[in-house]
Amino acid sequence: MPTCRRKRVVLTQPSESLLRALKSNPSRDVFYLQQTGEIFETYEAYAARMSFYRLKQFQCEVTGKSGLDYFQALSSERSEAETLHSRFSEPLKPAILKAVQFQVVGRLDHLVESVYERFKDRYYKGEKVLIDLNGIKYYGVVHTVYPPKYSTDVAARDANKPDVDGVEQGTSRPIDNEEPHQIYDDLKTPVKEVNARDDPFLYYYWVLLTELERDKSDKSKGSKPSDGAEMIGSLMEVQCGRMSRDRLSFSKSILRRFIRDCVDRDAAVASPWTVKPAIAQKYGVISSMTEDTRNNVEAIKKGEHDKRKKVWEDKDGPPNKKHKKMTAAQEEKAKAAALKRDREAQEKLDQQRIAREEAERIAAEKKKKKPIRYPTEDLDVRLTDKDLKAGMKLKRPVPTSHALPFNHHSGLFESFLMAWNFMVVYGQPLHISPFTLDEFEHAIKHTDVDMPCSLLAEVHSTLIYNLRTVPFARHSAVLSLLQRKDHLQSDGMEDEEYFGVNTDQLSAAMSDIGNNWERVPLRHSEGREGWEEALIGCLKDHATRENFPRMREILTKLLFAPDPNETPAPHNTSPSSSRAPSPLEPTPPPQRLSAISTPRERYMNLPVHDRIAILSFMVNLAISSKAIHQHMESCEEQLTSLRKEKIEVNRTKKQYLEEMNVLMGEAKEEPVDEDGRMEDPSDMSDVPASDNGSDSGKSKKGTSKSKDLRQKAQLQAHSKQREAARAKQASAKQAMAEHRRLDEEVNKLERRLEAIEREFRKLLGGVRVKPMGKDRFYNRIWWFDGLGSASLVGSGGATQYGAGRVFIQGPSEFDLELMMRRTDDEVPVQIRRLEEEGQEGMLGPGDWAVYSEIDELEQFIAWLNPKGHREIALRQALSKWWIHISAGIRRRMQDLNVHAKLPEARRSARTKIAPDITREPYMMWTNRRAINPT
Repeated sequence: MPTCRRKRVVLTQPSESLLRALKSNPSRDVFYLQQTGEIFETYEAYAARMSFYRLKQFQCEVTGKSGLDYFQALSSERSEAETLHSRFSEPLKPAILKAVQFQVVGRLDHLVESVYERFKDRYYKGEKVLIDLNGIKYYGVVHTVYPPKYSTDVAARDANKPDVDGVEQGTSRPIDNEEPHQIYDDLKTPVKEVNARDDPFLYYYWVLLTELERDKSDKSKGSKPSDGAEMIGSLMEVQCGRMSRDRLSFSKSILRRFIRDCVDRDAAVASPWTVKPAIAQKYGVISSMTEDTRNNVEAIKKGEHDKRKKVWEDKDGPPNKKHKKMTAAQEEKAKAAALKRDREAQEKLDQQRIAREEAERIAAEKKKKKPIRYPTEDLDVRLTDKDLKAGMKLKRPVPTSHALPFNHHSGLFESFLMAWNFMVVYGQPLHISPFTLDEFEHAIKHTDVDMPCSLLAEVHSTLIYNLRTVPFARHSAVLSLLQRKDHLQSDGMEDEEYFGVNTDQLSAAMSDIGNNWERVPLRHSEGREGWEEALIGCLKDHATRENFPRMREILTKLLFAPDPNETPAPHNTSPSSSRAPSPLEPTPPPQRLSAISTPRERYMNLPVHDRIAILSFMVNLAISSKAIHQHMESCEEQLTSLRKEKIEVNRTKKQYLEEMNVLMGEAKEEPVDEDGRMEDPSDMSDVPASDNGSDSGKSKKGTSKSKDLRQKAQLQAHSKQREAARAKQASAKQAMAEHRRLDEEVNKLERRLEAIEREFRKLLGGVRVKPMGKDRFYNRIWWFDGLGSASLVGSGGATQYGAGRVFIQGPSEFDLELMMRRTDDEVPVQIRRLEEEGQEGMLGPGDWAVYSEIDELEQFIAWLNPKGHREIALRQALSKWWIHISAGIRRRMQDLNVHAKLPEARRSARTKIAPDITREPYMMWTNRRAINPT
């Protein structure tokens, strides 16, 4: 049985209500878990149990493997059990199981040790053994076992000796009815005592030799394979000293696994080991205790309980001795002594309690005084008065929710954002150029039939081309609708009508449209003409009611139009009334759709939420295509090479910086004197003046000569000094030139590192899109620019953006539940969120908001507290990409201001001119990556 946290997993038993329903309502629907046989009353209980089984926290009890789910652990146990039972000696199994049945042994290790010592020298009929004959080992099968009473009677053994030819005939002999090895008593009995009663060394065995043992290590000894082959097929009489078992079939580890798989034990003290009922029945082991066995087990249990009781009594004090009958005075004295002892014991307990409370108080004070090591859990960090005085903000700037497109219905903006991000990230395998989120928003809102939108056509066409490679079932949508109709009719209900169109009418309208969608060429040069009909074909072959719940509603709107003869009912066109209908219960339009139309005419009348639903469905299918998977693998390979290149560039940069530091150190140690001044030779003369004129006259010639020599030497020294100064100056100039060269190389490497980071972000977006981080309340921060096929920097260093904003997504349900579980906080999380986020800034699961201006984002970064784990990581990520984030926001604001519609001058109503949308950015977008199919 698999274990979870070292405890066996107990299967769920049917509830009392289910057991009662078995009698009163046998046909009641229940939820059945086939792998375990468990039955559940509700789907929630079934799903919770299945989720528990899918957790990677189970352990195989046989092999000890951990980190498995329940079914993997169960499969591992069954596989190991099959291998174990196939290896373990079959004739030995019933003997061992009889020996361990109802044995009271504390630990499994001790049980295994006792069984091994008893059976290691005892062999049974039919058991495969190894026989050692003069150094040559044979495999053999035990044919006959002779108990010790035959040990001295050679004639009796020879009389029962079978013929070689009769070995397999199974003839009955008296010796075959005698059961050997009667050792099934208490395993606590010493082995020596058991062997004294039934000595295994007095047993004789007739063994049939079947083959030689194959030992690969004997090749170097030169023994021929034919040595001893003549003994094969003969019967040999041997004793246990020449016999042994294969270690793969009998060893302590194998025996431990076999016993653990076959026996069980209750959790009560001194409970006996019992063989599992199914195994006991298979091997003929008695499952019910005899009266003697039960009395022995009860005696052992009582002894164990008495032993434990004595231990506890010894802790409380020595056991009371029996005293003789006391007089009244002695009784009074004993009572007084008992009261005194009780009083002293109570005082001692009070002192211990007071000491314990004092120790707890001191420990609590130390814990309060203990400094917190930052960063720590974000919700444990609270702003102090010192932080507020330092300028830190208590309340987070409120992000905008109404500025998000299509955010009037829960989940609609998220589907829109997912579709845009998929098209931009995987633009290379889809062969579509990147476009901004604003351009995609306006394209989704485009409704002018006379002016086709190239962006809409390219997005749908690239997805259609991609979905041609995804397996599909022909006419799956029609079959799904017909199955729904048959199900309703079998229940006695009429066919459903959507907008006045029944299933047969919709199926008939779908039958002739888009049948060859996977072969129709949607050429870029022809404006992707026919993509609307191909879209119908794609939905017809890929969609079902299960994977696309709104399929019928959308197909009806694409294939049917209102009758022009009918008067349309008035309806509110305010933004509040344009909320998308529920996918499960679509809200019908104000009039019936009775006229058959074409998808090309009807798509521009399709509501925004239906267009997003189509794109979301197609994107979910396209993610499994071969082209996308190949692109992901290519991104992984490029990421690996970029990691290696980044390591090499950093190593080279470090080397250059070290060389620069060495050059700067040498320049500081040896300053250069560029003037190279030379002292006056007359100042350097060291000839002393003489007062005696005659002495001066006599030494005039000698003094003049020495003076010339000194001047010449000084001139030579000064010349060498100037040459050395020039050499130093040249060396310094060379060092400075080398320093400048290295500085330029370092700048190049830093620019390359920046490019690697940008490329790394692009490729990582092609594998998985991750948020920038989370704030203290687990709100996720997203920045989508520069992912996949999009780039942050264009040609010439121009700024490029995709969304040009930073989005905030509310915490997930799991994170929200995690926050709500915090009960030790002084201020509850919900109140703290009101204080620090505000009522209008609190986001729930699935809610989105946005920061569109740099001032708001700067205030948000200043609000982040670097003392928390999540917020310091988020702050570092935003700081790392701040240059590109701020540049993208500025560029988007500039583009919005350029293309903003200025208020027109007041004109006459007769000269009203419709606005020209051909100059809008989304209408001017072109697909530079398009490939025209041949």
